[in-house]
Amino acid sequence: MAFPKLTMRKIREALRLHFDCGFNHREVARALGTSPTTVGQYVRRLERAGLSYPLPSALGDVELEARLFPPPPRVEGERPAPHWPTVRRELARKGVTLDLLWNEYKAEHPDGYAYTWFCTRYSEWANSLPLTLRQTHAPGEKLFVDYSGDKVAIINAETGENREAELFVAVLGASNYTYAEATWTQQSSDWIGSHIRTFEFMGGCPEIVTPDNLKSGVHKPSFYDPIINRTYGEMASHYSVAVIPARSKKPRDKAKVEQGVLLVQRYILARLRKHRFFSLTEANSAIATLLVDLNNKAFKKLPGSRRSTFDEFERSSLKALPSQRYQYADWKVARVGPDYHVDIDVHYYSVPHRFARQQVDVRYTNGTVEIFHQGTRIAAHVRSSRRGHHSTVNAHMPPHHQEVSGWGPQRLYDWAIRIGPHTAAVIQHLLGGRQHPQQAYRACLGVLRLGKDHGNARLEAACCRAIDLKAPSYRFISSTLKNGLDQSPQTKTDQASLPLTHPNVRGPDYYH
Repeated sequence: MAFPKLTMRKIREALRLHFDCGFNHREVARALGTSPTTVGQYVRRLERAGLSYPLPSALGDVELEARLFPPPPRVEGERPAPHWPTVRRELARKGVTLDLLWNEYKAEHPDGYAYTWFCTRYSEWANSLPLTLRQTHAPGEKLFVDYSGDKVAIINAETGENREAELFVAVLGASNYTYAEATWTQQSSDWIGSHIRTFEFMGGCPEIVTPDNLKSGVHKPSFYDPIINRTYGEMASHYSVAVIPARSKKPRDKAKVEQGVLLVQRYILARLRKHRFFSLTEANSAIATLLVDLNNKAFKKLPGSRRSTFDEFERSSLKALPSQRYQYADWKVARVGPDYHVDIDVHYYSVPHRFARQQVDVRYTNGTVEIFHQGTRIAAHVRSSRRGHHSTVNAHMPPHHQEVSGWGPQRLYDWAIRIGPHTAAVIQHLLGGRQHPQQAYRACLGVLRLGKDHGNARLEAACCRAIDLKAPSYRFISSTLKNGLDQSPQTKTDQASLPLTHPNVRGPDYYH
């Protein structure tokens, strides 16, 4: 049994018992709880240090320890060894290799060890570190996905400007079969699209997808219960896969894709570094070509390649793709206006009037808009790109255009009358210019609320100017007030001169 080094207090006590009290080594060892050999070593160290007992009173513990335990003399011809923890830390940096570190070591110690000794000793030291869990994955079980830190440069052919595209990488757990592509962003639409193309490239779906905790995939990271982005979860449900994110700051949870990203950077990006791309399609075409070579490249220590292992073991374990491709959709939480319409990209879609002023969930794609209340779909529309217009279903309207939640044409018109005749004329024009008066509620409210910000007098003047210039709209009146044009001299115009000739215009009597 090896005994630990004694404290300086006990070493002094051992020397006192031996020299002052005449105890032999065994007796001293029994008194101090150590071995006779250890006691003998301290006595011999005292003699080799040229000291005698009693010790000089001025000799402190630090000096005594330095005299008893001097550093070992350097053997002639011995070379300095590298500091292996520093080597390991530097290797974690991007682009740093053992060859680079050895060259730096030799520059500092010209008489240092050769490259083979350097690599061999580092490998032995690294293998002595605490063991990590080796992950094994069943065929078809897991797909690991992530973005590369390195990006793809793409040149705008018209301006010559360089723009960097993101590089998406996906790796199957059992076969290491790899997919990669360039996308403009890491936003939800590109993130979902890359997953869809990955499943189609592999010809099936795994049981589990393991992403990092980027916002497009994970709305709220958590060790116990992460909240998945709603669109991402909808896509996973469509393909019958489970999303289990890696733990935050735990790269070993997705070691497969970490290694896959490194491989794609070295095998694909490094080979394309001198190429000039002028479109995303051109870049992805080059990536796809090298991706075939990467998956067909033979393993160094295992038989076969990624492609052969995938074909032999993993392809048959993947779940079949659904009959229809997932259609990307965004979700939005919105509040229904008093006109029972919901604003999506400045186009207004109707819901049944009883849901006015209530909060709803909106799912919208390039072609459709669906509106849900407490999980139940209450309306569906064809997506329109006409900004400022309405998509209204007649069945959603209240009987006889009755007021919705207290708002109606009469209330808006009475409010305008209190401000002034020109404001009332503008409100009359807005209400009469739509197929249904409810479609003009937002514009009317916008105009009337300008009086709270700028004063009723200025609003009345701005409405007068709008009538003069035949531009009675919220946008024109707001701009007039913002730029102070309502305060410039102008010719007063009677409200009756507002040109309203189409048959949809209603007179003041309509609101009484």
